[in-house]
Amino acid sequence: MSEQIEGRNPVLEALRAGRSINKILISNDIERHSAIAEILHLAKERKIPVEWLSPEILRTKISTRSPQGVIAYASAKEYVDVHDLLDITRSRNEPAFYVMLDGLEDPQNLGAIIRTADASGVHGVIIPQRRAVGLTGVVAKTSAGAIEYVPVARVVNLNNAIKTLKENNIWVIGIDQGVKRTFTEIDFKLPTVIVIGGEGKGLSRLVKENCDEVASIPMKGKISSLNASVAAAVAMYEVLRQRSA
Repeated sequence: MSEQIEGRNPVLEALRAGRSINKILISNDIERHSAIAEILHLAKERKIPVEWLSPEILRTKISTRSPQGVIAYASAKEYVDVHDLLDITRSRNEPAFYVMLDGLEDPQNLGAIIRTADASGVHGVIIPQRRAVGLTGVVAKTSAGAIEYVPVARVVNLNNAIKTLKENNIWVIGIDQGVKRTFTEIDFKLPTVIVIGGEGKGLSRLVKENCDEVASIPMKGKISSLNASVAAAVAMYEVLRQRSA
């Protein structure tokens, strides 16, 4: 499960030790002494989001008596990077199979996607560092243990990650509504990363433009889109179906 770290020195030591931190919360009335300055410096260096909150709001989030105006959320599991995922694929001697999530914010959706990723043979999941959910305790619980088996790469910029994947001859397939081509028309036997958009927003403009292909999941009912985890599951199992045929 994820760990909530409270207090200036515990948070600072976690940063110094290289712990994977999802986010840091700091009271906006805190005195800017050396420990806080170093926390901010290390957070900026490692591109960890820092959120400034009023003392009243911060107090609603504490679990100890002395948080000293600083809370950090450590990830439930260590992240990898995109090159680690490429190494995993080479070790399996299979065509690449990744899932990239563009702005997913619901931890239960992420946990469900990781669970399906494990079941369908995905080599790894790629998520952005900002404006998206990380590996929290809720994600770990919803994944039903799959978080221990599916590597998750957290990247600063999805478009740079897409560029790296393309340089390694991996086909980038976006799943989005409003396009004529359906996902079953795509040849998923090729090395592939499936890109799924965030809840209610779909793919961001630049990510969509950088995809090699964008395909839709046919919808016959009155609802115009699927839940992100359901859309991801449908696409993942199409890859598995094609590769098992």
